[in-house]
Amino acid sequence: MMQLASQFPDIQIVAPLVRQLSWSHFLLVMPVKDPMAREFYLTMAAAERWSKRTLEAKIDGMLFERTAISEKPDELIRQELATLRNDNEMSPDLVFKSPYFLEFTGLKGMYSERSLEDSLVANLEQFILELGVGFTFVERQKRMIIDGEDFYLDLLFYHRKLHRLVAIDLKLGKFKAQYKGQMELYLRWLEANEMEPGEESPLGLLLCTEGSNEQIELLQLDKSGIKVAQYLTELPSKEILQHQLRKGLEAARERWKE
Repeated sequence: MMQLASQFPDIQIVAPLVRQLSWSHFLLVMPVKDPMAREFYLTMAAAERWSKRTLEAKIDGMLFERTAISEKPDELIRQELATLRNDNEMSPDLVFKSPYFLEFTGLKGMYSERSLEDSLVANLEQFILELGVGFTFVERQKRMIIDGEDFYLDLLFYHRKLHRLVAIDLKLGKFKAQYKGQMELYLRWLEANEMEPGEESPLGLLLCTEGSNEQIELLQLDKSGIKVAQYLTELPSKEILQHQLRKGLEAARERWKE
């Protein structure tokens, strides 16, 4: 109890969480060194009603380090977590992450985009679990007719908390600048033809085997409602993954300071 009080001195944060979580949840989070990560895990556990086993898996899978919000300054993270606790409003940066762990596809070495799509659909339950709570599958190879031409979006989902359609396009290799225009076309078509009253504008998720940070930053994709994320079908050792994630997180936070 003394350790809990020292790690969470703000009663406004702890009070609502104590009513929703068990003592076991707090025990699991206490060894986490980063205070922001501790607050993230407890807030998300309460919001998404994680069991003790789920919380343990999320910590072990370094969910905080992979979630987009971890790249922001601490003050902005606190604000978004407080909004989730107090108003039950979730931001896209609490939903999207990078990398996504897709080792359940069983794909190794060389494979095609279609093989990846086939594997994700065949393992849809595991894919949705990796995407996160709130995702609902809508359609595969969504057909869009624009200027008499057929266009096909790989995967279409809906997120209940965000009240948005989420368009997912699968890519092999590094992110390329032309992917932005293609995804923007899909999003504007969905906005014009598929959005229901009360929904927010659709979001796009480009899943690539590698990111291109400078291109992504210059294109200001967030302003277009587009997220770019890496995916891994083969996971390195936990030590290597931890090193890669922390190195990437440090670089992202340095960009915020510029």
